[in-house]
Amino acid sequence: MTTEYHDNAEDDSSSFWNKEPRPVYFSGVSRFRRWLFPALTAAVILILIIALGASNSTTSGRLWSVENRVSNLSESVGAVQQLAADAAKEVHRLKFAVESNKDQLSSVSEALKQLSTLDYIGRTVASLKCSLERYINNGSTADGCCPLNWDFFQSSCYLFSKTPLDWHKARDWCNGHESHLVILMSDEEWDFVTGHTRGAFYWVGLTDERTGRWEWVNETPYVMNRRRWMPGQPDSWTHHGLGPGDEDCAHLHHDGRLNDLHCSPSYATSARDTARAAKQAQPTDCSHRLLK
Repeated sequence: MTTEYHDNAEDDSSSFWNKEPRPVYFSGVSRFRRWLFPALTAAVILILIIALGASNSTTSGRLWSVENRVSNLSESVGAVQQLAADAAKEVHRLKFAVESNKDQLSSVSEALKQLSTLDYIGRTVASLKCSLERYINNGSTADGCCPLNWDFFQSSCYLFSKTPLDWHKARDWCNGHESHLVILMSDEEWDFVTGHTRGAFYWVGLTDERTGRWEWVNETPYVMNRRRWMPGQPDSWTHHGLGPGDEDCAHLHHDGRLNDLHCSPSYATSARDTARAAKQAQPTDCSHRLLK
């Protein structure tokens, strides 16, 4: 007996291979996709809000700093304006004061001119008086009067001799006439003496021959004042060709400033005599002109 086998393909395929998809799997994926986009959107919006908040905070801080600076600048400008106003008031007050005192200043200036004129007249009268007394006394000098050809200044008599002598002979000549080579201690005396010696060379009573340090002829120490000297002087130059030794004696240059020189050249001399002018026992300054 033959047994026949038949494959029932349709039934098998429908009953065995064709199965329904799992409803749980597809529903989970769909739910995830459904919530993913809103979550990302919310996250992006949150990030943007945080970034904008931080930017606004920084901007607000900068604006606050700028406002403070503007406020401080405004205060500074106000202070400057106040100072300017005060300065303008002070200038106005000073201008008014100058205008008010203008007449007084003119009066003071006029009084000074009159005093200068009176001083000149007084010195002229004193000179005439001395000249008259010398004439009456047959040329002898009266007390309080300068010798003939001597100039009076601040209770002293000055001689600006044009006789050429070297420094040592000029010093000895002055000593023999109860005077000494000029010793210049005050600015007024500097101005007076240099006013008479400008344009020529004159010995003065200043030397470093005795001790190697500069001193006046009465052995008073000399305080160095560079503005009174020619530039680069004193230099104690030894190549002068005038004999042994360096430049130990000082003279007034033609512009009134000091220069050190060898003591041997013959120049003119200036002298001062206070004994007869002020009735004191001091010798006078004596200056001999230095001849080229």
